[in-house]
Amino acid sequence: MSMQNSPVSKEKDKAPRRRLTVPDLIAMKGSDTPLVSLTAYTAPMAGLMDPHCDMLLVGDSLGMVLYGMDSTLGVTVDMIINHGRAVVRGSSHALVALDMPFGSFEASPEIAFANASRLLAETGAQAVKIEGGVTMAPTVRFLVERGIPVVGHVGLRPQSVNVMGGYKAQGRDEDSWKPILDDARAIANAGAFATVVEGVAEPLAAEITRKTDNVIIGIGASAACDGQILVTEDMLGLFEWSPRFVKRYASLGPTITNAVAGYAADVRARRFPTDKETYKMLAKKS
Repeated sequence: MSMQNSPVSKEKDKAPRRRLTVPDLIAMKGSDTPLVSLTAYTAPMAGLMDPHCDMLLVGDSLGMVLYGMDSTLGVTVDMIINHGRAVVRGSSHALVALDMPFGSFEASPEIAFANASRLLAETGAQAVKIEGGVTMAPTVRFLVERGIPVVGHVGLRPQSVNVMGGYKAQGRDEDSWKPILDDARAIANAGAFATVVEGVAEPLAAEITRKTDNVIIGIGASAACDGQILVTEDMLGLFEWSPRFVKRYASLGPTITNAVAGYAADVRARRFPTDKETYKMLAKKS
């Protein structure tokens, strides 16, 4: 019997892949195979995505996607912890990163460390994500020097929606490039192993990817980046509207609506439950 076809070999093939680490993701900088990432908020969804993703992000987008908020600003550390625990439980391969919510890191590096260390300690996740550029670089450095891996976030920053005047694409004229480039460089130089670049013109995304040493993960930033991330519910077509940079790989919104409508119709017509879905009495013992 060849080793390839032996029971030992087959058992090896079935063994779960190990959890990816920060060094694994760092090695994907400039790789021919881009990093794959999606948002995740629950254990069942994390389990479905885990075999296909390198990183799962428990994003503060959960405020809008799951809780119906108008923005991400109302998300709390406790919310991220609860969903982070679920995603870590539901996955075994992808690195899990957690968004630091608005108000949990801006006041001082010390406050950021207290919240970041709590996020990781109480969930088992491996990294935190912080929005901001040059002004947040000292905080990023403070965290990294104390053992907390950081993902940055520059370009369109949802937590700064009130300052930026809405969810507008950035860097669409070259005169606006410098501050965004400076932000990306500052975060990379401060030690962030990766940076999410959101909603920027393709040439700027390519420039950021070339001129930074860390892994650049795009969302609405073109294929020029080292990897991509999307909000999963947008990608799955759960909502009527999604940003123009989203490709819908399914249309689950109408599918769910039709399924619920069918269920409601069957219940009202007493077509459900049938005998097939109903428990019967046990036969009496003689």
